[in-house]
Amino acid sequence: MVKNVLEYLEKSEEKYGTHCAYKDSCRSYTFQETGRTARAIGSFIGKLGISGRPVAVFMEKSASMIVAFLGTLYGGCFYCPIDVSMPEERIRTIFSVLEPAAVLTEAALIDRAKAVSGEKPVFLFEELAGGQADAEVISAVRAGAVDTDPLYVLFTSGSTGRPKGVVVSHRVIINNMEWLASEYAFSEQDIFGNQAPLYFDVSDHDVYGPLKFGCCTVIIPPELFTFPARLISFLNRNRVTAIFWVPFALNVVAELRGLEAELPSCLKFIFFAGEVMPMKQLNYWRRYLPDAVYCNMYGPTETYVCTYYNVDRGFSDDETLPIGRPCGNIRILVLDEENRLVTPQTGGQGELCVAGCTLACGYYNDPEKTAQRFVQNPLNPHYPEIIYRTGDLVSYNDRGELLYHSRMDFQIKRLGYRIELGEIEAAAGRIGAVRECACIYDPGRQKILFLYTGTQTDKKELARALGEKIPRYMMPNQYIYLDEMPRNANGKIDRKYLGELYRAK
Repeated sequence: MVKNVLEYLEKSEEKYGTHCAYKDSCRSYTFQETGRTARAIGSFIGKLGISGRPVAVFMEKSASMIVAFLGTLYGGCFYCPIDVSMPEERIRTIFSVLEPAAVLTEAALIDRAKAVSGEKPVFLFEELAGGQADAEVISAVRAGAVDTDPLYVLFTSGSTGRPKGVVVSHRVIINNMEWLASEYAFSEQDIFGNQAPLYFDVSDHDVYGPLKFGCCTVIIPPELFTFPARLISFLNRNRVTAIFWVPFALNVVAELRGLEAELPSCLKFIFFAGEVMPMKQLNYWRRYLPDAVYCNMYGPTETYVCTYYNVDRGFSDDETLPIGRPCGNIRILVLDEENRLVTPQTGGQGELCVAGCTLACGYYNDPEKTAQRFVQNPLNPHYPEIIYRTGDLVSYNDRGELLYHSRMDFQIKRLGYRIELGEIEAAAGRIGAVRECACIYDPGRQKILFLYTGTQTDKKELARALGEKIPRYMMPNQYIYLDEMPRNANGKIDRKYLGELYRAK
């Protein structure tokens, strides 16, 4: 029985000791080096008397940052990755919620780390990594470990403007790793190409996959995603076999036709998660790499990956890709507005709710928000059973697969009609001139604003094409062309920014 993710490291360290575990453009770590360095850091942290507390990891994205995560775990703490490119005001806000017991940083960032940490102690990764492991400290920490212990805290944007710290336990990642092992044939020969930031949960496969499978994660320099030819060349030089990317990264390659000069010859697994994957771009990848496994993974940070769909058939460019079925050891409930169960037989839309060991522990230092989203299963009045209400509207197709429609907070009421802004976006995504789009509702003027990238098109022509796909009452009032979509730190379209910018115009 696995109770702690470090057990994966220790098994791979024993079996694949000199194999590369993590690699970036500056350095690499074998499994032995990873374990030795993490235990040295953990021994120091374990002697601080802060067991069970969060440690903020304030470092640039690197292989060393991953080792720092593991070091905090050896010390009996849990980690919180900090995006060092964020404004200092936001970092201080996160620290005010997190109240870290310590901050772990690197020499190049020591001054910034001290500036934002207040009176919290700041320690250098380089100094701790060079220390000695204390077997007694490590053993004492592990003796009390259970799989419900916190593993990390990730901060996401809150609707009130106050960031939410999602607390994820070891159990969540252990369950996911065991499910991956049962579903896909990963081995020590695989090489994962990391794209997602380490403060975004999509990167968890890249962080914990090597520990479970004995494979290697290579961190891809972010600037390569602007130059698909160089990106594909990098994948081939490093013999990358699997990628867990956000759709935006795949879309860039497709839009710039990055597979036409050179194919990623070793790539076998293409996983994507974080937002809706448009079929136009996915079909581009499938034309050039028809034998790869493609998987659409779904799940908010609060549930990690909870459903998946292995693409097993052809889709036209104007179809919607399912989010599929629940992963192992996870239960899915779809509840309508009256908390009645929606099934493939009853039909209709409902809110996707999740139960099982994939649920986060809640929001750090925010019991009120936790109680709003992590609630008693309304279908079970007999004993405590917590579900997470995602706020996502879904339905079942005729194959029993889940289809994502939109966020419930993207639903508006106009002219007496309930309108899903996501439905407009999905329809527009099937128009050839539209690369990406977002709909914003201006309640003051009762207008729907349609913002898009791609080929700038006459507004009447765009409206005509869209009018062939949606009813008149859903039609946008204003069409706005953008050179590029603004994105938040996780690579998703920044709808909050768009709303603030264009509702005032």
